[in-house]
Formats: sequence, C-alpha cells, structure tokens
Amino acid sequence: MDRRVVITGVGLVTPLGIGVQETWTALCSGRSGITEITRFNTSEYDTKIAGEVKDFKPEDFLPKKEARRTQLFIAYSIAATHMALEDSGLKINSSNCDRIGVLTGCGLGGLEMLEKTSNVIREKGPKRVSPFFIPMLIGNMAPGMISIQFGAKGPNSSVATACAAGTHAIGDAVNLVRRGAADAMITGGLEAVITPTCIAGFGSMKALSTRNDAPEKASRPFDRDRDGFVVGEGSGILIIEPLEAALERGAKIYAEICGYGMSGDGYHMTSPPPDGDGAARCMAAALADAKISYNRIDYINAHGTSTPLNDLYETRAVKQVFKEKAHSLMISSTKSMTGHLLGGSGGIETVFTALTIQNGIVPPTINLDNPGEECDLDYVPNVARKANVEYAMSNSFGFGGTNATLILKKYRH
Repeated sequence: MDRRVVITGVGLVTPLGIGVQETWTALCSGRSGITEITRFNTSEYDTKIAGEVKDFKPEDFLPKKEARRTQLFIAYSIAATHMALEDSGLKINSSNCDRIGVLTGCGLGGLEMLEKTSNVIREKGPKRVSPFFIPMLIGNMAPGMISIQFGAKGPNSSVATACAAGTHAIGDAVNLVRRGAADAMITGGLEAVITPTCIAGFGSMKALSTRNDAPEKASRPFDRDRDGFVVGEGSGILIIEPLEAALERGAKIYAEICGYGMSGDGYHMTSPPPDGDGAARCMAAALADAKISYNRIDYINAHGTSTPLNDLYETRAVKQVFKEKAHSLMISSTKSMTGHLLGGSGGIETVFTALTIQNGIVPPTINLDNPGEECDLDYVPNVARKANVEYAMSNSFGFGGTNATLILKKYRH
C-alpha cells in the first residue's frame, strides 16, 4: 500500500495557551510566551527564563486521582490528544480500536520525577521511593497512557531522538498509515523539563539565553544578537488517517503529509556541521519522498533555535537545497514565541505548519531586528503575513546529529 495521509484533528498545549485557537491567535499576533521561571528558585542560575505553560489543570483532562500521579509531560499529551480527537470527530470503539495507534516523541521524559526521587533517596532512603517512579519516568508512558485513556490498541511506540523526536514520531506514524499497518494514528510530540537539572545542564553548555531582563525578547532566531535558546514545554498532537477514510466520514482535512526525510550528521555530539550538510540531506530526502522539486515549497517552519550556530548552519543548508529559490522562500521560527520544546517541538510545529496552510497566514519570527551574519533570507520578521501556501516544510534537528523533515501540502480534491 501507499495510501495518502491527511491530518484531520489537532490539539495544542503550549506556552502561548491551552488549545489550538488560543495558541494560534497568539502566534499570529507575534506574542511571546517566554516569562520568568516560577517552578523553582533560579537565584543561582544564569538563565532565569523559560516558556512555561500557564494555568494548566491536569484534572480538566484526567480523573483527579490519576491527575495527581501523572507527570506533566504525560498530562500535556493527554490533554492535546483529547482536543485532537474531539477536533477530528474520530470515534474509537471496539470495532476499530486495534487499527488506531499512538506514536509520540519525547526527548527527556520524566526528568522532574527523577530529580524528586533522587532527593527522596538522599533524604529518606530507598524504601521511600514511590512505586510509580519508573512508570512516571519513562517516555513511552505517554503513548501508553494515551492508549489507556482513549482505547487505542493499535501500534504503540515512542521516539527519543532529542529535539527531532516529535517530527520523527509523526513521520514514522505516517509510514504506518501509508503501508496499511494502522488505519489512524494519534501522533506528535511532548516535553515538560523546566526543572533545575535541565536548566543547569543546558546552561553549563552555554546553550541558553541569559537575557533575563527581557524574557519576551530572549528567543530571537536569525538575529544578530541571539545568545541561545529558551526552554519551552507542552504538547502538539495530530490525528492522521488515510485520505479515503477521512473523505468517507466527512472529516475536516487540515493538510496532507506527503514527504518525510531523515538523516544523520555523523559530525559532533551537539554541533551541526558548518555547511549544514546533514540538514540539507534531510530536506532533500523529504522532497524525494514527496516526489516534488524544491521550487514547489512556499514556506519552511525552521528549526531556528536562536543559537548562533544552528541558525547560521540551517540557513546555509536551506541555500544548499533551494539554490536560487532560497531568497524567495518564506521562513519563520515559531520558537521565537514558544521557546524550544525539545522533543515536543516537532509536534507543535507540525500543527503550526498545517494551520499555516489551512489559514493562509505565515507566523512571524519575532525579535528579528538585525539579521545576523549570512542570515539574509526572508524570515518573515516580526509581523505575520497573509500568503497562499501550497507546500510547506517543517524542520527539526537534534543533538547527536539526528535530523527530521516533514512536507505538508494543501489538500485538493
């Protein structure tokens, strides 16, 4: 089989809001979701800012008893799944449950639980460790809990490829539907690691912005004064299914996912190669999978982390792949508003890309006041733009040199 795969439902929990409409409105208005960290005392930290999800109540989406013992990264994904399933109108029942699967991406899993349990062992001893410690820690508990909550008993898996995890999860889920291994998939990305060890760890690498006096201006992809990324959290979930099934039940179609590319840098633990070779090969692989030329792409939702090297090297990769088309491409980094959700990035950014196609609005790259050296492409600076987008690309690149690219296109009858 080689079935066409479409997006019929989306759900979002982000630093910009809880729900698709709230997040999308904020995104298109150029509002930042970056604020001071409230989860722990940052007085000894160089970085004191992050993209926290505000006003989220797990009990709105889970029974109270389960909500208390469910880690945030799982709760975010369950909430986003609830929204996506409701949006899609897909009903999971005894006749189809074993043909509907769950595949999500997560970079670091239950890091908060690991920190708390380490403190328990140190202060009270090993016999005081919760029996829920391991289940609340492992990344694959997110698709596991989604399966339990919603009754999806088809393929169930989790991807842990750092900041490319969400995009890899969606691409892998697309391939399952394409070849007939599943008739629908709940897929996307999730992350919740605004914790002391995460901020300390990335801070020790000098990877984080320290623009603490102006949090909303800290994430500034492609700008001359960018000084690092900002950690974000949340989840983006999509319902994908074969085109024929979506048409048969009269489902709304956001976009078709027509291309998926992967590559490895084989270069460095954390830095991409200066010529952008790995990213370029990944984008080229997605174009080949979609069976289209580079000149068909109208928009790229860039990885665009706001780190000096990533933004420069991704720009070089785009120029390598798109040649003369590069300067007329619309490119934006929505991380300028959400921060970097690490393994969750691909989930929310694929949803953003689908909404861009559906609504004909390209989100901006905010805080782009003075383009950095060699960053001379059209990054849709500061103000959203109305545009007809037929084909769009979404990039995610992770530590270890792991890369993922998806291509979406406007659905045509």
